[in-house]
Amino acid sequence: MSGDEARNKGTERRFYIDHDSSNAIGGPEGVRQEVSLYRKAFPDLVFAIEDIIAEGDKVATRITASGTHERDLPGIPATGKRVTIGGMVLTRYQNGKAVEAWVKFDFLGLYRQLGVLPAREAPAGTSR
Repeated sequence: MSGDEARNKGTERRFYIDHDSSNAIGGPEGVRQEVSLYRKAFPDLVFAIEDIIAEGDKVATRITASGTHERDLPGIPATGKRVTIGGMVLTRYQNGKAVEAWVKFDFLGLYRQLGVLPAREAPAGTSR
């Protein structure tokens, strides 16, 4: 691993500018607002880095987020349920700084755990 790749992995452990399609505002301000929304709804929210891989100017990170839904999300009253979802971030670095990232979290899984959407049924003849 090059020195740049090691530095980029260290920076990735902090934060990013994202291209999450669910983030209507975008950029650093959109990220701040989105994180604030979820931190308010899940006051004990924690993120765990499961894997982090660097190659060239890109770092891929697999994340697990978990917390207790203690306050309302827009359109979803607090449920008191503990949830865990996975996510992936692909970040591009330039001169040691994150310049863009593509972020995806399993919000469908979140909504199912909160009971907002029905749990997925296993296909006939299979088991989970």
